[in-house]
Amino acid sequence: MISIIKTGVLLAALTALFVGAGFLIAGEIGMIVALVLALGLNVFTWWNSGDLILQTYRAREVTRTGDPGLYGLVAGLARDAGLPMPKVYVIDGDQPNAFATGRDPDHAAVAVTTGLRATLTPEQLAGVISHELAHIRNYDTLIMTVAATLAGAVAALADVGLIFGGDSRDQQGQPTNGPGLIGGLLLMILAPLAAALVQMAISRTREYEADRIGAGICGHPAWLADALVRIHQGVRHFVNPAAEVNPATAHLFIMNPLHDSPIAGLFATHPSTAERVRRLRLMIPGGVGGAIGRLARATPPA
Repeated sequence: MISIIKTGVLLAALTALFVGAGFLIAGEIGMIVALVLALGLNVFTWWNSGDLILQTYRAREVTRTGDPGLYGLVAGLARDAGLPMPKVYVIDGDQPNAFATGRDPDHAAVAVTTGLRATLTPEQLAGVISHELAHIRNYDTLIMTVAATLAGAVAALADVGLIFGGDSRDQQGQPTNGPGLIGGLLLMILAPLAAALVQMAISRTREYEADRIGAGICGHPAWLADALVRIHQGVRHFVNPAAEVNPATAHLFIMNPLHDSPIAGLFATHPSTAERVRRLRLMIPGGVGGAIGRLARATPPA
């Protein structure tokens, strides 16, 4: 219920931002057009945002017969978590990462990159999938997916403002309510920033909670802790081109896929890897030392 309320607030906030951007671009007419578009976008986003995200990353669905190992692993963990079987997708890419999407557990999907499968052991992969299933069970995927879609739409609207905001005079040379070139430039900068701030209202604690619940689903906190360390190292070495082009989707992943840049900082919604590993290590009986402890101490902040 809390995720549904948060999603409603997010939809309203980004709709207001969308309408305001429309006003800056074309005055009252732009505001009306933006309102109509925003309402249509809200409906589309609620029902189709999950599919849109998967299409953005060119994810391909796998079946029990096509990939029995991955499908069976997800099926078993979903059963242990008390969840309906989600759809399973694979994304071609060297960067090890994963995300879950969908508006509710009955319309959910889990996607993993080929880089993740190549990097992790089966046990570590189980820990990652359990983390994603925890997001599904908590309905985190609803607000995360909607935020990604709407923030991306606002960023696109800012680009439109730049293209059509170059001249703020009508055919008779009289000033209009358009933004002009300066207004268009401001719109291009401020609209994505505002969208990012709304998106960042998504609490970072959701990752800690998904780690905790995920560790319980797979039954081994060490599996997920080890996986996070390996993913952290892999993310630093491999670029995710689709994520760099669509930074508003970064918060969906188990670890921030963006490399260091000004825009990456705007979408830094994940807690540090070291802190996540430390908390998981404390869940292990006698986990204050040992291999996981060394991993936690050796892992730099994200």
